[in-house]
Formats: sequence, structure tokens, C-alpha cells
Amino acid sequence: MKDNFDFEEFEKKSISRLKRGDGLLGKGGILTPLIKRFLENALEGEISSHLEEESDPKNRRNGNGKKQVTTSSGSFELSTPRDRTNSFEPEIVKKREVFLGEDLEDKIIKLYARGMSYSDIKHHLSEIYDINISSGKLSAITDKIIPELELWRNRPLDSLYPILYLDAIHFSVREDGRVKKKALYNIMGINTDGHKDLLGLYIGGNEGSKFWLSVLTDLQNRGLEDVLICCIDNLTGFSDAIESILPKVRIQLCIVHQIRNSLRYVTHDDKKKVLKDLKGIYQANTIEIAEENLRIFEKAWSSKYPMVVNSWKKNWERLSTYFDFPRVIRKAIYTNNPIESYHRQVRKYTKTKGVFPTDMAVLKLVFLVSKNIMKKWSMPMARWGLVIQQLHIIFGERLDKHLNI
Repeated sequence: MKDNFDFEEFEKKSISRLKRGDGLLGKGGILTPLIKRFLENALEGEISSHLEEESDPKNRRNGNGKKQVTTSSGSFELSTPRDRTNSFEPEIVKKREVFLGEDLEDKIIKLYARGMSYSDIKHHLSEIYDINISSGKLSAITDKIIPELELWRNRPLDSLYPILYLDAIHFSVREDGRVKKKALYNIMGINTDGHKDLLGLYIGGNEGSKFWLSVLTDLQNRGLEDVLICCIDNLTGFSDAIESILPKVRIQLCIVHQIRNSLRYVTHDDKKKVLKDLKGIYQANTIEIAEENLRIFEKAWSSKYPMVVNSWKKNWERLSTYFDFPRVIRKAIYTNNPIESYHRQVRKYTKTKGVFPTDMAVLKLVFLVSKNIMKKWSMPMARWGLVIQQLHIIFGERLDKHLNI
């Protein structure tokens, strides 16, 4: 290839364009011809070395092809040399490679993790970098995180988590030409050091105890042996599913869920009065006081709101679990708040998504969002030193098996 690049002329034009305020990189950028020349010369050097080492004496150059390549700084057309036997495999710009450098892919994945749609990402790249990339190629780039996602989802777990929070968040997913509601099942554990850990993401149909059973079985297969306390909502059959896998676990139904569900059936005029009476139950100092206030609540409201009263009575055994523990532990387990807080953060980035095209699209986005959320989980739960000591007094040998003390 004849090298007819005029450096002096390039320098003069570059200085003139800089004075006009032209950009350095991207389509039409001042330095783009220099980058293009470097890559084309490198490819020429590669094919020359290949032909010198070629065992087939009939093989020789076969002209040049052209392809549009894209970098984080913009796009340009690249001339690529070919040989007759098609045995030349370039290294600096591989065959069928149209994206150069990982920097661009990292940018795309970060934009996707912020909840931007493919069309938004396309518009952003076109406007800022003058890069045009199809939705299909953007999807292929975000698919590159799938191996990391699967490795994370199948990683070994600790043998014991003192506290687990289990809940699901729902998304609309297109399946077989129809839009279906899917539940994304999430498990947050508090490890023996008091740190939050997202143990897994599982997607299935509408939330149900049968699927939760398969989730818990997977956790067990990954090394989970024991959990002291599980905090859950009042999904039918959920507690039974947990106890079939973890027979010694103590289950606490989320008080906040129970209150919300109760107030759904109370008229607006009565809500403040009902809530005041409920506070007398769940904020009581002892279970004896709580149960006395529950009887008062029943007497006051059973004729007007029998469904509400019956729900508290029917679920009382698992709603009142936290009364068996000191106040510092009660604060940690009476509600599913930690995992609900996580869900609120996820929703910030997924709320603009009307319908996901596939289950994997849900998992990819939530995984990327979760990675950023988990970076902030650097501190242990408040007063964890006191919590773990009191758990040790209560559960003794079950903790000794897993603590290095």
C-alpha cells in the first residue's frame, strides 16, 4: 500500500480547524484521518507477515474491503486487506469486528444500567458521539453481561444467614406474542458480619409458594444450610414452603404489609382510628399487652370490619414472632423494609420500561442496577454487634457451627 499521507498538509489543516473550534475525534474529527491511517497501515503490516508465512504459494493479496467501524469517539470507514484463500485473520481489527475497544461497550452497558431504552441509547450516542448503532447490536453488547450474571446467580452461598428477607417485584414481559405479568423473586440475606447480600434473582409467573419452594431449593443446593429468621409477606403457602426446606427457621410476617392490607378494607373516615388501635398491638412492649390490645381491637371493629380482625387473629402466631426477641432484634425483623428499600431503588431505573421483550431482559437490567446498589452496602446493619450477641444467646449451637469464634 502506497503511503501518500502528507503530514505537513495534515498539520496545517488541523491547526486551522482547531482555530475554528472543530472537534478532535468522531466523524469528520481532526484526528480521525490519523487514526484511520494507523489502523490501515497496521492491517497492511499484518497481511504482509501472514503472506510471508503462508504455506500455500498460490495465496496472495486480493484487494481491499471496506467496513464502517465504531469507537467511543465516533465512526469512520476502514479499508481492510484481503487474501485469495481467505485465511488471513487480522488481530488489530478482527473480521466482522465493528466496535473497537471496550470503552464504547462499557459506556453502552452503563447507559443501559441507568434504565435507558435502546432507542434512548441510540439517540444519545448519535447526538454526543455521532455514532449510529442498531438496536440489535446494542442488545448483543448488553448480552455480554449474561455470563457474569449466570456466574453470580450460581455462586456458592454462606452456610448460614441469621436473617433473610424474601419478596418479589413484578414486571410486564412479552411472551408468545402476549404481555404477561412476571414476578422477579429476590432474596436478601444478612450475613454473620451484619452485611446485606443479595443472594439471587429468579423470574417466574405470578408470585406463588410453589415457585418460592424451587427458589429455596436452589439456595440450599448452593450451600445454604440454616437461617434463623425469615421475614416475608403473607402470601398463601409461603411459610409452609420455607419450613419444608428450613424446618428450624422462625418466620416473621411483615407488620407493614399486614397494616397496608388491613387499611385497604377500611373506609377513609375510619382509617386514623383503626390505625391508632393497631399501633396498640404492634407497638406493645410485650406479647401479653399486644394480645390484650388485639382483643380490644376485635371487640371494637369485628362487627364493621370482620375481614381485618380475622386476618390479624388467623396470622397472629407468625405476626407476633418478633415479641420473642429483645428490642434491638425486633427492629431488624418486624418488617420487610430492607428488601422493599432495595425494590424502590430498582424501580427508579425500571419504571420507564413498559414491557420487557424477554425474561432475560429483566434479569440483565435488574442485575446491572443491583450491582450499583450493592456497592453502597459497605456498612453492617445498625448495632449488629449487639444483635449477633443476642442471637447467639437465643440460638446457641446453631450459630456456633458457623461463627469463627
